[in-house]
Amino acid sequence: MPLTLKQLRYFIAAAETGQISHAAVEMNVSQSAVTAGIQGLEADLGVKLLSRGAQGVALTPEGARFLARARGIMAAVEDAVRSPLGEETRLTGRLRLGVTYTVAGYFMARHYAAFRRSYPGITLELTEQPRAAIENALVTGGLDLAVLLTSNLANHDDLDAETLFRSRRRLWLPSDHPLLTQPQVSLQDVVRQPYIMLTVDEANRTAGRYWDHYGLTPEVAFSTSSVEAVRSMVAAGMGVTILSDMVYRPWSLDGQRIEQRVTVEPVPSMDVGLTWARMRPLSAPAQVFRAFLSLTLGSGG
Repeated sequence: MPLTLKQLRYFIAAAETGQISHAAVEMNVSQSAVTAGIQGLEADLGVKLLSRGAQGVALTPEGARFLARARGIMAAVEDAVRSPLGEETRLTGRLRLGVTYTVAGYFMARHYAAFRRSYPGITLELTEQPRAAIENALVTGGLDLAVLLTSNLANHDDLDAETLFRSRRRLWLPSDHPLLTQPQVSLQDVVRQPYIMLTVDEANRTAGRYWDHYGLTPEVAFSTSSVEAVRSMVAAGMGVTILSDMVYRPWSLDGQRIEQRVTVEPVPSMDVGLTWARMRPLSAPAQVFRAFLSLTLGSGG
């Protein structure tokens, strides 16, 4: 059967969280990708694994039995992933790792914890800095490696990069917004709405590039460096925004719903990856960390 590891990951995440939306957030993909993956898995197996209801999803008897097997498969895969790096599990040393705000808040914690469990002898020294400061520190030797938004990388002459995954950017709207009733939403539709602009990690500069590309300028009602502020303002109906799936959550802090839509015009993804100085060999701890994240994410989330 043409089962894939992504299908198994999506199924396990949905079964454990009880929500397709929560599984999508956990896996850094869209809800439609999780739904399609699980439906494909069910078609391959010829059984229904999850029952859908108003409160989310629940395991069917067949799904409960398959969940144990799926977990066993993923445990075996994780063991196989670690085995090429088996000798390095005893490695000791220090890794000075730079991260940007978005990476620190929405990506790094889980992988930091997993790496520390696998390689207890390597000390990870995390430093949160703006992208420009991290690039400079990599070139001058102040950092060994960085995890940042590779789609924002500026110094391509002195730095190499490996993109780990691409997070799709989509339109965020409050649950009662009139654009939700349209079969398609264009960027021309969006510019007619009040716009909440995120500024952290150069989000406003990135947005400016694709708005300029289409010859449009959003009507910015408020600019903020806080993702949670953007979430609350969109949910409350103060405006709309376009942000990546990695920072998307379907609810604001006060429990109001946030919906997503894909725009007719393509919007560039937000890419997360590793960056290091081209002319300086990676240290042994840095090589292990790079291999660990590359294998964990499979260069595709």
